[in-house]
Amino acid sequence: MTIRIVSDSSSDLFTLPDVDYCTVPLKVMFGSREYVDEIGTDVKKMMHDLQEHQGPSTTSCPNVAEWTDAFNGSDEIFAVTISSGLSASYEAAAAAKAAYCKLNPNAKVHIFDSHATGPVLRLIIEKLREGILAGKSYDEVKAETIEYQKRIRILYSLESLGNLAKNGRVNMAVARIAEVLNIRMIGHASDEGKVDILHKVRGEKRSLSTIVKEMTERGCVGGTVYIDHCLNSEAANKLKALMEEAFSGIKVHLEPCGVLCSYYADIGGLIVGYEVAQ
Repeated sequence: MTIRIVSDSSSDLFTLPDVDYCTVPLKVMFGSREYVDEIGTDVKKMMHDLQEHQGPSTTSCPNVAEWTDAFNGSDEIFAVTISSGLSASYEAAAAAKAAYCKLNPNAKVHIFDSHATGPVLRLIIEKLREGILAGKSYDEVKAETIEYQKRIRILYSLESLGNLAKNGRVNMAVARIAEVLNIRMIGHASDEGKVDILHKVRGEKRSLSTIVKEMTERGCVGGTVYIDHCLNSEAANKLKALMEEAFSGIKVHLEPCGVLCSYYADIGGLIVGYEVAQ
C-alpha cells in the first residue's frame, strides 16, 4: 500500500521524487492582492508590493476541505504542517483527519506539527521519504520520524520584523527599534513553536557567526542542514561556507523561500533547519 506525504506549502517543497507527495497552499493577502504559495508565484514581486503597501497584511492557511482533498485516495497518510504557534494549518489538518477517518475507518493519518517552518518541514519530510523508500511499514516510519523530530532545530536571522509585527507575532515597538538601529534578530522556535528572539546583533558578519555559534552550543555536530533565504543568496552562501568550516562532513542545502516563508522572513532573512546529536 502506498504511503502518502502531504505538507502545507510552508515546506517550500512542491515535488518529491519516488514517493506519493503533494502540498496544500497557504496564502498572503494585503489590499486587493492575494499571493498563493505555489510553484510559479513571483516572490520578488510580492515582496516589492508588500514594501509599497501601507496597510495591514495577513496570511491564510489551507482549509479543512483542502486538506481532505489532499488525503483522498490514500489509507496511509503523513501530514506535515507549519508550527501551530504561527498558523491554524495544524488545526485544519487535524479536523480534516477526523472527518477523513470517519468516512474511512481503516485509514491511518498522522500529523506532524513541525513547531517551525520551511527547512524543518523538509527535514521531517525527507526522513519520511527515507523510511518509505526503505520499505518500512507505516508504523515504523511514524515511530522513527517522531524520534528524529526531537533532534531538529531551527534558527532565524531576520533583517526586518515588519511583517511579523503586522501579524502580531512580535511586538511592534521591538520591530521599529530594530529597523531604526539596523539590528538583525537571531531567534529560534520556543516550546510553543513561536518566534523567540535570542540575540540582537549589528551587521551581517556577526549575525552569521552567531548562527554557527548557536548551532554548536545546541549540539550540532554535522549532518544535514537547509538554509532558506528571502532574496539573499549571497548571505546564504557565506553562512554555508562558515558551517562547512565549523562542522566536519556537514551537508548544507540552499533554497529560496516561497511565498509564506518570505512573508515571515522578510527581505534578507535566513531560516536554518539543522540536526543535533542524540
